[in-house]
Amino acid sequence: MSILSLARFQFAMTTVYHFFFVPFTIGTAFIVAIMESMYVHTKNESYKKMTKFWGNIFLLSFAVGVVTGIIQEFQFGMNWSDYSRFMGDIFGAPLALEALLSFFIESTFIGLWVFTWDKVKPGLHAFFIWMTSFGSLTSALWILTANSFMQHPVGYAIRGGRAVMVDFGALLKNPQLWFEYGHVILNAVMMGGVIFAGLTAFQLLKKHEISNEARTIYKKTMRLSLWMSLIFAIFGLILGDLQMQYLVKEQPMKFAATEDVYTTTGEHAPWTIVGIANTKEHKVQNNIDIPDMLSILSYHKTTGAVTGMNELNAQYKKKYGKNIDYYPPVNTLFYSFRIMCAISAWIILVSFVGLIMSRKKSEYLYEHKWTLWILALTTFLPFMGNTAGWFVTEFGRVPWTVYGLFTIQQSVSPNVSAASLLTSNIVYFVLFTALAITLIGLIVHELKKDPTQVIEPKFKKVLDPFDKEAF
Repeated sequence: MSILSLARFQFAMTTVYHFFFVPFTIGTAFIVAIMESMYVHTKNESYKKMTKFWGNIFLLSFAVGVVTGIIQEFQFGMNWSDYSRFMGDIFGAPLALEALLSFFIESTFIGLWVFTWDKVKPGLHAFFIWMTSFGSLTSALWILTANSFMQHPVGYAIRGGRAVMVDFGALLKNPQLWFEYGHVILNAVMMGGVIFAGLTAFQLLKKHEISNEARTIYKKTMRLSLWMSLIFAIFGLILGDLQMQYLVKEQPMKFAATEDVYTTTGEHAPWTIVGIANTKEHKVQNNIDIPDMLSILSYHKTTGAVTGMNELNAQYKKKYGKNIDYYPPVNTLFYSFRIMCAISAWIILVSFVGLIMSRKKSEYLYEHKWTLWILALTTFLPFMGNTAGWFVTEFGRVPWTVYGLFTIQQSVSPNVSAASLLTSNIVYFVLFTALAITLIGLIVHELKKDPTQVIEPKFKKVLDPFDKEAF
């Protein structure tokens, strides 16, 4: 493999693995905050125990997310130094805010939340977890501010061959940012709901006896989680639709690739359900189409042409240069987009039916193993859906790292070798595998506990800080 291919594979591997935990952490933190707020409002001890039990799952995700995030940031200096030189002035500002502001808020308040159970008033303690959630939400904002610039550059000037920031406010007003950010956050909370509902289903499928109080906690968790996954999946799908309409104008090549459109359509554009893109001949084969549907999806009306990739490629060659083709990986985008949408639709269906089946008057959901198994297996789908969504976002930008300004080939470090990249790829893969096995083992360990008996950490009180027992 070439240096460029190995560098891209390594960044893809670290990004995908890290992004398993970003929405996991954001979503579970938000729902845990809601759980504790319900305890503060109702004074019902079941909600307090529920918060502690599921809070431990959130903490595990947070810990692994921090480790994988640090590894990902290494990539910019290791394999993409030319990109860092070109983008450093712009990329550095939001990343600094993420580390110095958002992560500081997260880490401070997560510590206060973990170690002050029953030591402060319930309302203040709930404030700690809400601030932790706020920190994770703003952390995503700053990261996506940088990513949105790469998708749609704004507020910059080119000086000395580098992109220099001239208007930080323009970065925050970038419409690409708010489509991305809204879509990520809505789907993160949806993911938190699906994970808690699915893990609850696994708990209820256990063969051993469950106490009445524990069963009550699980049922409360199930109802709350299903409501969260349903509401936020619906809003996520709506915002995703608006985002795709935005891409029709701002990133037409990405949009055309997600729909297998090589040749500009007529006013009544058909929508391809399935098809295989022939990337050598630049045409679609074995496709099944629905007449007019692409116009409806793109413009919310039955008429509206979609510009094809062949025409766009010719335009880009005139604008940016003829030395490269500007086609993204079409089959990857086409099927990633459909996988993402199908998973969202499935989650909406499962959540809606699950809420009906778990009503007080009908506990069908809890009385049949097949319904619980469907929920349990759905736990893993948001990880696939989020990954597919990021494939659409990032692969759709090919061949650019910064759209229209800087290509992937220009971005790779000039001094790395294939041997060093291959070695680091192997090391990272082994490390990520070990982290995944450890995390799964710790989650399983936590789930073996009874939610009615979860207690906060206790430490021996030491009066003398220099006493050997203090360490």
